[in-house]
Amino acid sequence: MNVKQNFIGGEWVAGQGKPNLNPSDINDVVGSYANGTARDVETAIAAARSAFPAWSMLDPQSRSEMLERIATEILARREELADLLSREEGKVVREALGEVTRAGNIFRFFAGECLRQSGELLASVRPGVQVEITREPVGVVSIVTPWNFPIAIPAWKIAPALAYGNCVVFKPAELVPGCAWELTDIIQRAGVPAGVFNLVIGKGSELGDALLGTGVDAITFTGSVGVGNTILRNASAKGIKVQLEMGGKNGLVVLDDADLDVAVAVALDGSFFSTGQRCTASSRLIVQNGIHDRFVERLAEAMARQVVGDARDPQTTIGPVVDGKQLEIDLGYIDIARQDGGRLFAGGARPEASRQGFYLAPTLFTETTSQMRINQEEVFGPVASVIRVRDYEEALEVCNGVDVGLCAGICTTSLKYAAHFKRHADVGMVMVNLPTAGVDYHVPFGGRKRSSFGPREQGRYAAEFFTTVKTAYVRAG
Repeated sequence: MNVKQNFIGGEWVAGQGKPNLNPSDINDVVGSYANGTARDVETAIAAARSAFPAWSMLDPQSRSEMLERIATEILARREELADLLSREEGKVVREALGEVTRAGNIFRFFAGECLRQSGELLASVRPGVQVEITREPVGVVSIVTPWNFPIAIPAWKIAPALAYGNCVVFKPAELVPGCAWELTDIIQRAGVPAGVFNLVIGKGSELGDALLGTGVDAITFTGSVGVGNTILRNASAKGIKVQLEMGGKNGLVVLDDADLDVAVAVALDGSFFSTGQRCTASSRLIVQNGIHDRFVERLAEAMARQVVGDARDPQTTIGPVVDGKQLEIDLGYIDIARQDGGRLFAGGARPEASRQGFYLAPTLFTETTSQMRINQEEVFGPVASVIRVRDYEEALEVCNGVDVGLCAGICTTSLKYAAHFKRHADVGMVMVNLPTAGVDYHVPFGGRKRSSFGPREQGRYAAEFFTTVKTAYVRAG
């Protein structure tokens, strides 16, 4: 099997191959991808540093046209790329197609942003002086992305980085090199100059320090809290600009006055679709006492109708967990919830599957309390727990009672409670009668507390991280 190579300084660079397995069928090898080294990262940083002066000064029309070509090819090949995404990550075809389409739309959005960059012209407090405020690219940016959105998250970091004139060293999650490699191939064929964009595939434990090496001006990372905190410490010591997205433990509040059909559909989507492998997943279902029993019964019925199986089968609604390690983590949290006194209401076991894959039935716990580990720690699997509450005030307190704050949702027909929740939920994103998982690509994304650090991602707010402000004073005449 041919090894698909890293891309450094405008050239494909050979490396030792590592197989990429299909989580729906571990006998299926998706491909063999180069396993990069710290030396590869250093070479990529040097190439990016060398390319930066010319790229940062390139006219915005040229950058816009390159990003538009990237968007056009992604969208033209969306079915092919979605099949690859399903095969290597385990996301069902419908969701994979949506993710690829989103990636294309992100590049298209930032193709437009290339031409919409603006500044300010202000009067000085001193006569005869004017003040110009402009934005310039940060420089060389290390981009580190997770496995759960293998093309959308890279897109929403890479597109603004290039749009605003930065050069990139991209390290994708080692579990999903296929989408990263195809995206890289599209980018380089779009005419992006040598050194502007570089791909190094490999283990984070081996490449992490190098990604913060000499020549790097900024790093954007999406992943675990532990790794993110390590990056923050090391980058801060070197004066490197940092942007972190590090997960959540998101609460969905269901009040007595909620439309039951809406609440069940919202919880099912937010908790279990994408196999629960979303940082925005509704892993805590905070349900008022009056609707609790009906909600739980209806949700369990909806869960029983889901089809767990091969992600590429059109009949499948919930695909496999991404790999054996993540499956062990999920099963471990199910055992912990049992030991802590939670009632296993549905799921909790591995279903029969037609192929050898990492399958887990959607799992629901009831009779849990806010302080149980299942309600404080991110599981990152198709596992949700129900917390019974007396009233809205207790629901809000429970919802805010974690040390992360990415997003939260509420199901209610009360404008009063919806308005109060939007203002008082201690999170970066709030959903009303919508799943907590599912966001638009043209608006800011990010959380509070330990979920995020640094400027927001996506939309026009991406400029806050990928540019730096310059103030110039000019004496007229």
